[in-house]
This record gives sequence, structure tokens and C-alpha cells, in this order.
Amino acid sequence: MGAFHAYDIRGIYGVDFDKETAFKVGYFLPELLNTKKIAVGRDCRVSSPEIHDSLVEGILSAGADVYDLGLTSTPMVYFATANYGFDASVQITASHNAAKYNGMKVSRSQALPVGLDGGLGQIKEWIEQARPTPAAAQRGSVHPMDIHKDYIDFMLKYKGDYSNLKIVFDLSNGMANLFAKEVFGDEPQYLFDTLDGSFPNHEPNPLVAKNVEPLKEAVLKAGADIGVIYDGDADRVMFVDEKGGFVAPDLLIAMMALYFCDERGAKNPVVLQEIRSSKAVSEYLEAYNADVHTWRVGRAFAAPKLRELDGLWGGELAGHYYFKDFFYSDSGLLASLIVLRIVSQLKKQGISFSEQISRIAKYQNSGEINFRLEDKAGAMQAVCEHFRQTLGEPQKYMDFDGFRLEYPSWWFNIRPSNTEPYLRFICEATTQEELHSRIKEVSDILTERFGGIRS
Repeated sequence: MGAFHAYDIRGIYGVDFDKETAFKVGYFLPELLNTKKIAVGRDCRVSSPEIHDSLVEGILSAGADVYDLGLTSTPMVYFATANYGFDASVQITASHNAAKYNGMKVSRSQALPVGLDGGLGQIKEWIEQARPTPAAAQRGSVHPMDIHKDYIDFMLKYKGDYSNLKIVFDLSNGMANLFAKEVFGDEPQYLFDTLDGSFPNHEPNPLVAKNVEPLKEAVLKAGADIGVIYDGDADRVMFVDEKGGFVAPDLLIAMMALYFCDERGAKNPVVLQEIRSSKAVSEYLEAYNADVHTWRVGRAFAAPKLRELDGLWGGELAGHYYFKDFFYSDSGLLASLIVLRIVSQLKKQGISFSEQISRIAKYQNSGEINFRLEDKAGAMQAVCEHFRQTLGEPQKYMDFDGFRLEYPSWWFNIRPSNTEPYLRFICEATTQEELHSRIKEVSDILTERFGGIRS
């Protein structure tokens, strides 16, 4: 049962889970979420139809009805769940992972995520216990449901006039192909603009630098103002500036104030960031009197937190952006509509995308560095104690999702992977010299004392 993780069910199909697992997930979901109606969507991966058929069969065998959304992006399933009042939904996808992976993202009413602690753990336990799955006295039925027009109409409310922009999109052969040309038209240049679940051009993960290289090259060659790249299921989006530079996703949390506050007039907005976010984000938002909250990484934590805070927007370093307007959920399409709207307005003022980002970014950032090691808890404690002993108590200390310690000229976050024997480390400093020095200190501790291998 290695496919059950903190946020979703995901793994190599046929190794970490199979169609029998999918059947049982479907069978137990109606009981878990106390519903007789479940919306189901799927991405374009080669294994998705088989998983879909088994999942649906499980739901029907339990006596519940399936509202089959067909091919969908993950945010389309969130939209269906909240907009039409479903108490449960499943998107079959492995998001940004390679083609051999697949999985299921489960949501409850109001599109709130169901993670391991919120119900997936119970299903995992029932499966491990070999709990029986007898057919219900009355079998459920399948109802095909086309939400495409409603979803596009909802999104078009946020579209600006981009006619002054030259744009390149990388659709990653993924689910963004369902809507990109319909929303953005034929003027932009499109890369990898066919649905192909084998992902023949690059893995659908924009956080891996080599996957963004084709977009960078196309932006420079076209003299474009901006490049946009979606991941496989289109819940994440990332951007390249007019110089071909990759824009750190957390900085876009700050830049969105130009839309929500400058354009829409929001006052004292509540904004959510995650524990790895640059200090530059909250510092930039000070000018808007924003109430910036820091929380854990992942939709299973971010979406409920934004709802709890009644926040206006939020984001993550991984390129997820959450919006009150979108049922407190994340949408790569909505985020790109907003960012393009901002960049268009900036260009009218003679300000390029990279210039605006340089107004926000003030620090040297390491990016996330992975160390493969076994004693994750011990290693994290050792790093924290090292700096407490050598530098004293930090100005700010956070102990959720690993640890974040902030000192006057630098900060770091060290956190364990939920699925792999990795520690993930990120830090930021006012100078490149200090950044390199702090990375070396941590690397020495993790490699020499804990046998860690940096990757």
C-alpha cells in the first residue's frame, strides 16, 4: 500500500497500486464520505482508463452513482465538486510525475481535500484488513456529465486584454490542452499542444529545470514577454520572464497584489504562503497592509487553511495558487489568467515582467536542496541545534512542516519528504557569500554526521 501519501494516492501503476486497489477505493468512498453521488474525472495517462473503470465499478458496487466528467484537469474536478454540490469526487492523475505513475486525488464537499489524516488512512486500513466488498442490493448508475462550458465561462470572467503581449505556452502534453487555445486563442505560440499521456517531449514537472528549457528557448527566440508552463494535470503553473529566466513561484504570491489590491481594490487582504516562501513575499505585501499567514506545504493543508482564514489568495513554491474566488482551491488556469493580466498592465506602463520581479526579490535563494538519508528527525534536530548554539535563538521559529529558523541576515527551512527518505533544505540570505556559507554548514552536518547524499 505504498501509494497512500499525505495528500493523495499516487505511485507507479502496477507496482505501488493496481486496479484492485482502485476498485476498493471506489467501493469504500461512499461510506467514508457518506454520499451516494461521486464525481469522477481522469487525466490522459495511458493507465487512466483502466483505473477509471475499476474505480467506477467499485463505486457502483457499493450502491452509489457516478457522475462521469470524462477527461478533466484536476481543477475542473474541484470546480465540479464545489459548483454542483458534490460531497465526494476523485481525479485520476499523477499530476507532475512521469508517465509510469498514476494516482487519485480525492475531495469532499466544497472541494476540500481528503488526505491521509482526513480519510485516506481509513481506506488504506480497510484495504489492508481485507475488509469484504459485497455488492449492494441496489447497484449504482453512471451519469455522463459535461462541465466544460461552465468551467470555461467561469474562468473567462478573469481574462484580461492580452493583445499587447507576445506569449509562449508549454502545455506539457497534459490537461491544459483541454482549454488553453479556447481561452487564449490562436495568437500565442504553443509547445507540446496535444494530449499524450506518455509525455514524449518532457516530464510534466515544471520544477525540474530541464523540463523548462524548451519554453525558455522559445521565449527568447520569439522575443516574447512571458512564457507559461503547466504541469500534467494543470493544477500548477510556472512562468518564464522575457529574458528566459525562470520566475520563482513564491514571488508571484506577492505580485498578485497588483491584481487583487491595485485593480480590484482589496484592502488589508489575508494572504497565505507556505513555510518555504521567501521573506520578500511578506515584505512586499506590507505596503498593502496584508495579513500574511505561513502554513504547511501541500493542498491537503493549504486549501482548508485559506478557507479557515477566509483568505483572498495564497500560493506555494511548487506553483500551486489558491483563490477564494475558486472555492479556496488551486487552479493553474486561473493563476495564469491573473498573472497575464498583471504583465499586460505592466507593459502598458513600460515595465517588463523581469523588472517587476526584481522589485520584489531582495534575497539570494538556494532553491530546495535534497539530502538522501534515513534518520530524518535526528538530522533536522542536529541542524537546528547547531545554529542555536552558534548563533543563538532565532528571531522567528516555526516547528510545523519541519523547522524554519529566521536570523537577521538569513533563514532556512528543513523538512522531511512525506514519501521518500529525503530531507529537503532551503535557505535565503542577503548576500551570495553568506548563502554559500550556510549551505556548506548544513551540508557538512548532513553528509558527515548522518551519511546524507546530496542530490
